[in-house]
Amino acid sequence: MAEKKPDGIGETIKTIVYALLIAGVIRTLFFQPFWIPSGSMKSTLLVGDFLFVNKMAYGYSQHSCPFSMCPFSGRILGSEPVRGDIVVFKHPVSNVDYIKRLVGLPGDSIQMKGGQLYINEVAAPLEPMGLFTEVKELQGPMGRTPRCSNSPVALNGGTCEKELFKETLPNGVEHAVLNIGTDYADDTGVYTVPAAHYFFMGDNRDNSQDSRYPRSVGGVGYVPFENLVGRANRVIFSSAGKSMLAFWTWRSDRFFKGLE
Repeated sequence: MAEKKPDGIGETIKTIVYALLIAGVIRTLFFQPFWIPSGSMKSTLLVGDFLFVNKMAYGYSQHSCPFSMCPFSGRILGSEPVRGDIVVFKHPVSNVDYIKRLVGLPGDSIQMKGGQLYINEVAAPLEPMGLFTEVKELQGPMGRTPRCSNSPVALNGGTCEKELFKETLPNGVEHAVLNIGTDYADDTGVYTVPAAHYFFMGDNRDNSQDSRYPRSVGGVGYVPFENLVGRANRVIFSSAGKSMLAFWTWRSDRFFKGLE
């Protein structure tokens, strides 16, 4: 009796299903897609940037497990967070995903004086780099408008300016920061980062509700290690419009752009 040949279409469908399942597992366990919804990390990240977060960067945790079904507590396999990393983390109260730059490690003292960052009483050098400019218009699906140091600026066509600096952290990491003007968080008291917690700030220093602000007023405060989701290393895609389908708003110069 002749053997029944497998149905070619059926085998193809099975192969596709298996491939999608494997891709879903890899996405769930190792990478998380993230759209940039706000301007708090300009000029490093723009509204409408799309990236994948490496969920294994700091180990495998309950935040990496689908449906919170992780069979263990704590983390395994990953490396320690490094000052200057761009990190996605869960807000300690709302559990909403945030993305900021790590500037303070456990035990560090952090302070802002005159808009300059001090880590363990040593100023992080700032080098003027001119201006960061953008069009003042509604940005992204949420339709937010940028803040400008040269206000008032006309909406839908005016050039919005911010001072651009290069900041150097104690471990040599260099990155851009923006200054809009005098802000409440330009001069702060001393923050002492507790054990197993981290201190985060946005690169757009005057437009970021970060660890400088207590959770009671919408900030994130100190972020515990277990709330870290992963590290962002590269922009994959970028669109300046309300939808990624609006191809005329794509920023091709930011596709696969490495992050500093």
